[in-house]
Amino acid sequence: MSRAAAVPALRSGRVAWQLTVTLWVGGIWMLHFVLLPALESFGLAPMLTDEIGNFMRPLMVAFAAVCAVLQLVIAWSAIGGGWWKDLRGQLLMLVLGASAIFFGARFFAAGDYIELFCYLVLAFAGLILVLQPRPDETGR
Repeated sequence: MSRAAAVPALRSGRVAWQLTVTLWVGGIWMLHFVLLPALESFGLAPMLTDEIGNFMRPLMVAFAAVCAVLQLVIAWSAIGGGWWKDLRGQLLMLVLGASAIFFGARFFAAGDYIELFCYLVLAFAGLILVLQPRPDETGR
């Protein structure tokens, strides 16, 4: 591959990384820490607020999992075979694992608590991921 062809591909990886991390982490945080508390303080019925949360949380978790897969592909192309040793790769695997447990928890009696825990794991793993440099910035 020529150097001229590698530069746009690298730039598109940068844009895709920033866009995906912004969308899924921002969406997770906005839903749980801004939108649902705002609906509660606005005076909507608690049952309606719970229904909105129960509808939106699985959508956001699925979106986070899809974005994490895309970010793993970007990390693999930038870092290489050692992506799983990198903190970003480990955080993305944590996101995928928490997403799988979130959807698997629907079959358990105490699934609501497990789902909420997994959702918060996603939120804070995403926060740590946002604070990390992009995979192309580390010089590897």
